[in-house]
Amino acid sequence: MISPEYLTINSKIALVAPARKISREEIKCAVDWIKDKGFIPVYDDRLFAEYHQLAGDDDFRASVLQDYLDRADIAAILCVRGGYGTIRIIDKLDFTEFEQHPKWIVGYSDVTVLHAKMQQLGYQSIHATMPINFPNNTKESLDSLYDALIGKKRKTDCVNGEIVGGNLSVLYSMLGSDLFPDTDGKWLFIEDLDEYLYHIDRMMTALKRAGKLAHLKGLVVGAFTQMHDNAVPFGMTAKEIILEKVKDYDYQVICDFPAGHINDNRAVVF
Repeated sequence: MISPEYLTINSKIALVAPARKISREEIKCAVDWIKDKGFIPVYDDRLFAEYHQLAGDDDFRASVLQDYLDRADIAAILCVRGGYGTIRIIDKLDFTEFEQHPKWIVGYSDVTVLHAKMQQLGYQSIHATMPINFPNNTKESLDSLYDALIGKKRKTDCVNGEIVGGNLSVLYSMLGSDLFPDTDGKWLFIEDLDEYLYHIDRMMTALKRAGKLAHLKGLVVGAFTQMHDNAVPFGMTAKEIILEKVKDYDYQVICDFPAGHINDNRAVVF
């Protein structure tokens, strides 16, 4: 995997909304943090566009992201929030200029789509917290993002090998397409939020039937938060569902890794 250049003092970080809309107030904490770390935040009024739930219609969001993908002076693209919408624009993007000037793509949740694209192209990216969450993130979460951006190794680096994956629901939405990451011989990271337990079972079963779980080097299970159940209980927790799906495979499973939809959302370099 190709690593973009790590950030140094005065490196530029572009703030982009590839999915749900955001307000100026919601990015203030992140802008202050970026400046405090010696980086330069880059954004304009386009960041605050609105189109129903989205930060502009599909063509608009794609054009803004394309602008920053193409710019040679941008060192990292920090997605400001998730929600839903990145998969609607991924096929509108051209990564030709990006490959001439690679930069770090940073975010989680819906940004899993962009991580998958990076994995397809052969570039590393950073699964980490986003500006919408900065006010509530732990110091360890934000420090881990900073360390990932500057290339500093951390004690939480607990696996040896390539890591792919992201949000389970988003991965499930890409199953069967060219964007679903190659999982053979790699660590797969998964996390999710606000799903019914039977949905977790459905998605894990689909990944298993598609052969995506059989040849992993290992599985890293992040936070599965705000899970829901029916009036008649499913009978298993999210962790139990996941472990049941991989019990016949001979590889390590790391559970409760601090990453995902939690305040202590540690950065992971994919």
